[in-house]
Amino acid sequence: MNQTAVSEGTVSAIVAKVLSQLSADGGANASAGTASYDSASYFGRRYIGIYDNMEEALAAVKDSYKSIRAMTVEQRETIISEIRKLCFAEAEIMAKMGVEETGMGRVEHKLLKHQLVSRKTPGTEDLLTTAKTGDGGLTLVEMAPFGIIGSITPSTNPSETAICNIIGMLAGGNAVVFNPHPNAIKTTNYAIDLCNRAAKALGGPEIAVSVKKPTLESADIMTHDPAVKMLVCTGGPGVVKAMLSSGKKAIGAGAGNPPVIVDDTADVPKAAKDIIDGCSFDNNLPCIAEKEVFAFDSIADELIYDMTRFGAYLASAEEVDKLAETVLVKQENENTGETKLVINKKWVGRDAKKILHAIGVEVDDTIRCVICEADKDHPFVQTELMMPILPIVRVCCIEEAIEEAVRAEHGNRHTAHMHSKNIDNLTAFAKAVETTIFVKNAPSYAGIGFGGEGHCTFTIAGPTGEGLTSARSFTRLRRCVASDSFHIV
Repeated sequence: MNQTAVSEGTVSAIVAKVLSQLSADGGANASAGTASYDSASYFGRRYIGIYDNMEEALAAVKDSYKSIRAMTVEQRETIISEIRKLCFAEAEIMAKMGVEETGMGRVEHKLLKHQLVSRKTPGTEDLLTTAKTGDGGLTLVEMAPFGIIGSITPSTNPSETAICNIIGMLAGGNAVVFNPHPNAIKTTNYAIDLCNRAAKALGGPEIAVSVKKPTLESADIMTHDPAVKMLVCTGGPGVVKAMLSSGKKAIGAGAGNPPVIVDDTADVPKAAKDIIDGCSFDNNLPCIAEKEVFAFDSIADELIYDMTRFGAYLASAEEVDKLAETVLVKQENENTGETKLVINKKWVGRDAKKILHAIGVEVDDTIRCVICEADKDHPFVQTELMMPILPIVRVCCIEEAIEEAVRAEHGNRHTAHMHSKNIDNLTAFAKAVETTIFVKNAPSYAGIGFGGEGHCTFTIAGPTGEGLTSARSFTRLRRCVASDSFHIV
């Protein structure tokens, strides 16, 4: 599959006009026709599947689900193939839109994420049917759709998550209604419209719907509608907790604070490059990205030096204090009155160059990440920053490294990383940290299929146990029994 060649100037012009149109009318009602895909016809078009309010969206998705239920598996897969093609072709446009709307991340990395999700999100091939035969006959167990799924998506990976969810949910035979993050409405709804156009081009229905202006109220309406049988939430701990307490089947992709251990057997230059590549990818927005490093003291100096060779700026103690004052703010607990430091959302996903500029340090565009030495209790170590600032903690041995890495991960059981050639050390850390993803001797993004084996997803469900979600995650098992029949042995 070849990517459509689009120049930077063309992309900027397209995105500017799309954003302008959307700002003018807030997206458009889904009463659009079924015009076939044409990359030049996005200007001013009315979006398919985007409704004025959640009540209208729910009414539409109920009709859509009836049509999807009537499809064959082959028909669903044909639509998915068209979605892959269109989303791959528009990857650069959606990458640009995401950065311009949210102010977070890097266009070149979001481009790669869109290409990855288009290619490596599993389709209907992920569904498995099992059979049991014996003297009592034949029993089939098949993966069936839940029905209508309500999905809440983040601002960090808005269109990527929507595309990934739509492919997996449609593969399972479901329809989906979205309540996007308010800070990424335009980008998310653009992706939803694109997937609907893929379906419409093949004579299919709207496979996904959304609203022009998602709110807490629209999310509440979606959550409590009886027709919505499953909830899938990719976001912060607050919204995930709300979904998990809904009383419905829910998949929650929660927070993480992925630690990295580098021991004295590691290939230190490679570890340095891998860690900086992973930490700086899309400015540290992915929840799997390296957030803090625990390095054996015997190799720490070499590791830090090599990191500076691969695009890291080493901040002094004074600069670290200024960074903390800039990227962290105090938050008061309404019940206890106690205060704690939390991230200043203004700086989430921002370029390292811009963050350093804010404290009076000027660097060139080769600097992708800010590194610093820190105490194990420093807020940079214990807080998921989601920005390209990477604290490094010196440790004396594997026992200390594992103890402090597990403590910094806070029991999220999301993702952890290690650079080592010692199989015993690798095994000990993997057992202790119990994360959904454990990446050895590679950048963090290898854990979602980028430079590593396995499928891609942007909904990593640690709290509810599904792990890296795929089509089968959005199905329920149904058993069909033929007693005393259909066995030939």
